Amino acid sequence: MSNQKKRNFQIEAFKHRVVVDPKYADKTWQILERAIHQIYNQDASGLSFEELYRNAYNMVLHKFGEKLYTGFIATMTGHLKEKARLIEAAQGGAFLEELNKKWNEHNKALEMIRDILMYMDRTYIESTKKPHVHPMGLSLWRDNVVHSPKIHARLLNTLLDLVYKERTGEVIDRGLVRNVTKMFMDLGESVYQDDFEKPFLEASSEFYKVESQEFIESCDCGDYLKKAEKRLTEEIDRVGHYLDAKSEDKITSVVEREMIANHMQRLVHMENSGLVNMLLNDKYEDLGRMYNLFRRVTNGLATVRDVMTSHLREMGKQLVTDPEKSKDPVEFVQRLLDERDKYDKIISTAFGNDKTFQNASNSSFEYFINLNTRSPEFISLFVDDKLRKGLKGITDVDVEVILDKVMMLFRYLQEKDVFEKYYKQHLAKRLLSGKTVSDDAEKSLIVKLKTECGYQFTSKLEGMFTDMKTSEDTMRGFYGSHPELSEGPSLTVQVLTTGSWPTQPAVPCNLPAEVSVLCEKFRSYYLGTHTGRRLSWQTNMGTADIKAVFGKGQKHELNVSTFQMCVLMLFNNSDRLSYKEIEQATEIPAPELKRCLQSLACVKGKNVIKKEPMSKDIGEDDLFVVNDKFTSKFYKVKIGTVVAQKETEPEKQETRQRVEEDRKPQIEAAIVRIMKSRKILDHNNIIAEVTKQLQPRFLANPTEIKKRIESLIERDFLERDNTDRKLYRYLA
Repeated sequence: MSNQKKRNFQIEAFKHRVVVDPKYADKTWQILERAIHQIYNQDASGLSFEELYRNAYNMVLHKFGEKLYTGFIATMTGHLKEKARLIEAAQGGAFLEELNKKWNEHNKALEMIRDILMYMDRTYIESTKKPHVHPMGLSLWRDNVVHSPKIHARLLNTLLDLVYKERTGEVIDRGLVRNVTKMFMDLGESVYQDDFEKPFLEASSEFYKVESQEFIESCDCGDYLKKAEKRLTEEIDRVGHYLDAKSEDKITSVVEREMIANHMQRLVHMENSGLVNMLLNDKYEDLGRMYNLFRRVTNGLATVRDVMTSHLREMGKQLVTDPEKSKDPVEFVQRLLDERDKYDKIISTAFGNDKTFQNASNSSFEYFINLNTRSPEFISLFVDDKLRKGLKGITDVDVEVILDKVMMLFRYLQEKDVFEKYYKQHLAKRLLSGKTVSDDAEKSLIVKLKTECGYQFTSKLEGMFTDMKTSEDTMRGFYGSHPELSEGPSLTVQVLTTGSWPTQPAVPCNLPAEVSVLCEKFRSYYLGTHTGRRLSWQTNMGTADIKAVFGKGQKHELNVSTFQMCVLMLFNNSDRLSYKEIEQATEIPAPELKRCLQSLACVKGKNVIKKEPMSKDIGEDDLFVVNDKFTSKFYKVKIGTVVAQKETEPEKQETRQRVEEDRKPQIEAAIVRIMKSRKILDHNNIIAEVTKQLQPRFLANPTEIKKRIESLIERDFLERDNTDRKLYRYLA
């Protein structure tokens, strides 16, 4: 084995020197420069892009990136200046076409050059933070072509002129315009905005400023709005065809400002065609157009809403304060419902069920309905009319619709307790006379009132229905215990619970003997089956069916009031009676008796007795005889009592006094509830909280609240603070 030592060799460093021909960079660049010329001259078919890429690669590799970069810029700039001269030379419509053509050529050339210089893009440009080839090519086009002194203004004016021509009805080459505006976008957002969009918006503003003034001087409101709507649609369409999508909000804002916002007041108040005219004539299409246009501008809908509210309040005020229109309560309420339906349709059809318009409508109706203090009474009379006869022959669904409309008006009432008073009176008359069309409809309305105002509001109304049902059971028991009464006159008694029914003073009346006997038997039966109760007869609320025989034996069954029955029964024993004799025999109060005699003697077709002398009014010296010549084609004849549908002034005052009296304990209860919770409260806050708490039933008068506070202080429920007289304390 050899004893020679092993040798290990390791290379620590190696330096390789490459000597580059000084003329290499120039020669290589000349090759690339010729290629760029050929590309711009559209003669690139014979070029080897692989070889060109390698040349550019080697230049960068051999540290000639700067020479390559500056050479590329200088060469491209030269070509673009030449293209600019060709574009400048184009005349008329050829100008934009030449620009578009050269732009397309430049883009195509730029893509080829970028591919050749790709290595420079990724290395040299990346390391030196210079603009990349493609962005630089766009910048060079912008600076040498678009911003050329002889092209810049001409290009903008040409585009604006084309837009103007299109707006005035001419057909333009939208595709060409689209290409040019896209060129601006490709050059950068700031170029598009500064070189085109801003001047475009300024020119548009001036165009629509002039046009809107011409339109408003020559068109009515409806036509003007159609033109404005058409212009908006056109501008949105224009954006879609050849503008940047971001321009839509800006150009529509210009149209909205110049055509709508600047003329809002004049449009809504335009005589014979503005908003009020549209409302009066149910111009739903025009109203919808106004709503859709005005909603686009600041305070537009507020302007429409304010004018609508002002008109609605003024119209409503005239409707409810006109004495002629208040003569018939049913027609009065029907007009309110018609107006409500009208504005509901306008708001749903034209205003898109806008909540703010619904609120404005509601507040307006609440305002003017409460201007007429008799609105609660009239609404109750409307219900009374419908539930007596107005709902015959219509479906349950339609009944619910009518009741819902009534409830809508009811919600507007500030004095719901006044409505309750009248409604209770009218319901009582319907139930006692059996004149209600539908028990289901009656109960449905009470359910609606209960839902709206709570159990307390309807408890007495529900009690009235309970009494009617209980009375039926009572009468069955009465006749069951008196089988002998099956022959002769029959008696039907409705026992009404005091408190549930409207309080009416017992009117004196001497009943015929045969009826009086029956009444006494019923009294004995009822008090014998119920302990601790007292009966008082309400003869003024009763009716009777009596059989009558007139001259020549003509027979009829007359449906009359209890008072009329008492009068007619007197003629069984006398042929002729004076007013005084009738008054003395029946003891019916004079006002009631006169109305009773008037309905028996003065109503054509119902005059079963005659008066002497003949006149419409009843005098104390009049004489009365049976009308033997009375005839009717009906066997059953109903003789109503002549009464005013509305309350007389004294009755009205009496109802109002009862309402005011009923309010006192409610106000006191509210004060006590509030003070019990708060313990200490100042005067103004008590007024505010009591008003708010009682608002669902009525609008409390601050003066009356103050009186109730004084009353509670006197009765030691409250006391005044020793130092601040406007501060109250609750005394447990």
